[in-house]
Amino acid sequence: MLTIAIANQKGGVGKTTTAINIATAMAATGWRTLLIDLDPQGNASTGLGVHSAAREVSSYDLLVDEVALEDAVVPTSIPRLDIVPATVDLSGAEVELVSVEERTARLRHALENHTGHDIAFIDCPPSLGLLTLNALCAADTLLVPLQCEFFALEGLSQLLQTVDQVQQRFNPRLGIIGVALTMFDRRNRLTDQVSDDVRDCLGKLVFDTVIPRNVRLSEAPSHGLPALVYDQHCTGSRAYMALARELIGRFPAERQAA
Repeated sequence: MLTIAIANQKGGVGKTTTAINIATAMAATGWRTLLIDLDPQGNASTGLGVHSAAREVSSYDLLVDEVALEDAVVPTSIPRLDIVPATVDLSGAEVELVSVEERTARLRHALENHTGHDIAFIDCPPSLGLLTLNALCAADTLLVPLQCEFFALEGLSQLLQTVDQVQQRFNPRLGIIGVALTMFDRRNRLTDQVSDDVRDCLGKLVFDTVIPRNVRLSEAPSHGLPALVYDQHCTGSRAYMALARELIGRFPAERQAA
C-alpha cells in the first residue's frame, strides 16, 4: 500500500478538502483507497458523511490502544473508498503517547503489511505535533497543500525543516511528491505573485494543476459529500481530478496502476 500524508501546519489551506477529494478521485479511477482522519476535528470524516454513531472505533484507538487497522476501517458511500474516522478523543492522544515507547511509530506499525487497499491518504492536523509526526513516519511521501497567500512560503519552510528531521531520525524513505496550490484566485494579483514565488523556489515540485477558490468545494462537506460527487462538473471538482492524474504520473512506474 502506498501511503501519502497530506500535511501543512498552517490551518485553513484546504488540506482536508484536498484529502477528501483527492481520495475520491483516486477511488473513481479504480484504486482501493483508504483515508485516515488524523485530525481531532474529524472534518474529513464529516465531509464523507461518516456520522458519530459510525465512529465507535477511530484513529485514536489505532494509535493509543493499538486496535487492528481492519477493525477501524469504515466504508463510505463512495465505491472503493474507506475511512478510518476521527473523534475528539484524538485531541488527548498527544499527551497519552508522550511516555510510550516508539511513540512516533504507532501509525506505521498499524499500517504495516496491510493489503486491503492500494493507497492510503493521511489527513493531518494543522500542527507539527506528535500526530503529524506519526503520519510522516508512516508515509512513503508527502503532499503539501499550499494556500496562495502571503505567509505561505514562511510556513512551508518550517514544514520542510520538519521533513528533513524526520528523514534523518525516523523515516529515511520519506519524500515530498508535490506541492498543490490551493484557493487560487486569478482576480487577485497577490495569488499570481505567491504562485510565481513558490514555483521559483520549488520548481517542478509544484503541481501544474492549481485548485481554484470555488463555492461548490465549500458547500459539499455540509452535505457529507466530496465535491466530486456533490457537483462533478464544477471547476473545483475538475481541478481535483486533474490533480489526481498528475499525482499518479509522479508515482514510480510499478505503482501507476491500481
